[in-house]
Amino acid sequence: MSDNNVYSTPQAQLVEQVDDSEKPLASRWARLGASIIDSIIMMVIVIPVMYFTGGFDGIMEGRQPGFVYSLGMAVLGIIVFFAINYRYLIANGQTVGKKVLEIKIVDLNGNVPVFQPQLVIRYAVYMLPGQIPVVGQIFSIINILFIFGKEKRCIHDLVAKTKVVKC
Repeated sequence: MSDNNVYSTPQAQLVEQVDDSEKPLASRWARLGASIIDSIIMMVIVIPVMYFTGGFDGIMEGRQPGFVYSLGMAVLGIIVFFAINYRYLIANGQTVGKKVLEIKIVDLNGNVPVFQPQLVIRYAVYMLPGQIPVVGQIFSIINILFIFGKEKRCIHDLVAKTKVVKC
């Protein structure tokens, strides 16, 4: 039996439903720009640390920094990255660079990714292989080149089941 009661309360939808799974993918240029902004912010912090800890002394003399020093700087870089971006990543799936360029990381359903495991996996695949001499750098280049695929997703996006969309 249909409800044709003219005295019933209206059944209108009062809240607009937003479906982030249908948002357009971020452009490759926006992703590159966000990465550059994030890198500049990191350099402002990490380069002075390298200077004051003698990291440039060996380089100026043509010596490769030691393994322990390189590992320490990598760990420092990861700590600084998350210290700067953790709040934005958890709240909106954004780093400072992504926030500036109005793009964000979402899972394949359009939701902000869960920090653990999705964001941890995403950034582990993005940052850690580059610390392995030779092979790591080759992997890092291949990872980034995946952005030229139809889905505009790098290997770290594929592994973490994320994508980057416009806000």
